[in-house]
Amino acid sequence: MAANSDIKYIGRDFNNIRAELINYSQTYFPNTYTDFSPTSPGMMFMEQAAYVSDVMSFYLDNQIQETYLQYARQFDNLYDLAYMFSYKPKATGLASVDIDVYQQVPAVSANKTPDYSYALEISDNTTVSSPSGQKFLIQDSIDFTVSSSNDPTTVSIAQITANEPEYYLLKKTRKAVSGTVITTTLTAGAYQQFPTFQISATNIGGIIDIFDADGNQFYEVDYLAQDLIYEGIKNTNVNDPNNYTNSNDTPYILRTKSTNRRFVTRFLDETTLQIQFGAGQPLQTDELVVPNSDNVGIGLPFEQDKLTTAYSPTNFIFTNTYGIAPSNTTLTVRYLTGGGTAANINAGQISSIGEGSISFVTSQVGNTSLAQYVFDSVTVNNPIAASGGQDGDSIEEIRQNSLSNYNTQLRNVTADDYLVRALSMPSRFGTISKAWTQKPNATDPNTTLDMYVLTYDVNQKLTTASTSLKINLQTYLNQYRMIGDTVDIKDAFIINIACSFEIITLPNFNNSEVLAKCITALQDYFSINKWVINQPIILRDLSVLLDSIDGVQTVQNLEITNKAGTNSGYSQYAYSIAGATQGGVIYPSLDPSIFEVKNLGSDIKGRVVSLGAGSYTVGGGASGIGSF
Repeated sequence: MAANSDIKYIGRDFNNIRAELINYSQTYFPNTYTDFSPTSPGMMFMEQAAYVSDVMSFYLDNQIQETYLQYARQFDNLYDLAYMFSYKPKATGLASVDIDVYQQVPAVSANKTPDYSYALEISDNTTVSSPSGQKFLIQDSIDFTVSSSNDPTTVSIAQITANEPEYYLLKKTRKAVSGTVITTTLTAGAYQQFPTFQISATNIGGIIDIFDADGNQFYEVDYLAQDLIYEGIKNTNVNDPNNYTNSNDTPYILRTKSTNRRFVTRFLDETTLQIQFGAGQPLQTDELVVPNSDNVGIGLPFEQDKLTTAYSPTNFIFTNTYGIAPSNTTLTVRYLTGGGTAANINAGQISSIGEGSISFVTSQVGNTSLAQYVFDSVTVNNPIAASGGQDGDSIEEIRQNSLSNYNTQLRNVTADDYLVRALSMPSRFGTISKAWTQKPNATDPNTTLDMYVLTYDVNQKLTTASTSLKINLQTYLNQYRMIGDTVDIKDAFIINIACSFEIITLPNFNNSEVLAKCITALQDYFSINKWVINQPIILRDLSVLLDSIDGVQTVQNLEITNKAGTNSGYSQYAYSIAGATQGGVIYPSLDPSIFEVKNLGSDIKGRVVSLGAGSYTVGGGASGIGSF
């Protein structure tokens, strides 16, 4: 081989590599091999080398592509990249709903008032379900003897005998989230740093709690160095004797708690959840160290010169162990499964109460048959539809949410920070599908921030978020807001639209096939996953899209119309498309709103017209092609 050979690195596919190999042989080995015919033995070896090089080039390109968040296509790679950007992808989104829980109590014989000795107590995480099999969990316990402004007990007469009340009906309202509680055990062996465990299941909604064999609880945190957690405790005289008098207004107290037992979770793929603990020895305890410059260097032999050393205050905030690593114990893990858009059930579907603890508040209950009647009287109902349920993050949602989440850094400073935080709320609290933020007064840094939100119903159509979902969102955002910021959660408006068009096809093309491709392209364009609040419709983009379809000669007509009316299944808000159109752009309303083609199969219609008289129309059906 000649020295200083001119090697070209341009060829990347089979044909280019083959051509470069031939050129290389002819240049540097002109007399060694001269037969470059397609059937020669030399060409066989060259083409084999080109084949291998082409395959290797493909794999290299693909591997490089999968290292970039913007271009990765594999779920497992996207999960890894998302966690690098501090975003936790969702395997499923849990629906939330307000439910009414009822029970009957007898009347006191003396004065015919409700006999609260028969009042029941229902534990949290009690299961309620619908006839279709969708299960929900009551988030907070119920005590029918307690009634306050925040937790009222509604009393009504259930049965009258001889013109006097015989039974009263008590009602409590609670939030419930979709899902089923699954309990599993994990065995922690000999001590090791950062032990990891895996749970495999479909539609994992998150970890409820983890306890070791000694009853010690481990708490989930965002990162292992985080030793402070938020904990809600009942406002009782024992827990807080100073503020117990305010228990009617504040039934639960939110406190910060330092813990050395903590863990983090991450999805390895759609069905595998990894749990990781810290690196500390079980006998070690976290210690709060308060820096004091007067004590630096004291008691350190031969280290007096360290007085001139600069110390970082962060060294005193976090421990080096990142929490305790469990060892030689059994971990009991409870987690949620379920959710998805199927959990967005309609109103009145939750009708039965199942697994959970139901008992009398007082232990002195007489009349066994009456007690059984009271137990059997417990019923549940959801007066409004469940909302917030959503299937797991798609590839594009992981990509966009990760890029947006990167700049938040666990605090909300700008309006966009609040937007990203709302979209990344843990699924067990419900899922916000669309969000938009704006400040009424942009010049005031401490003004109220308005956040407009929407979620999906059971058919993955846009709907307003339930009250319980908005309360969960408000509570979640309070952890990250800046001092002086206030956030108001509001409903965005839904503008339902339809799209109709006419096209002229090129000769020798099947009109039906071309029209079907146009319909499919518009259905993909108007897919609600791709639309955000306050996004305008650019008519030229639609025309260009149709023009790009193979077989389309000309887009003759293109029209967007408003679909409104609850009786027809559309939004109640009518909207003037003509009045909102300027310069070929259809703008949303001044109030935050979003355009939605609610029925992609019937609200997108097209037909083929000829240059002469007459037209060719493709009718509707299973393909979703309609006419107008």
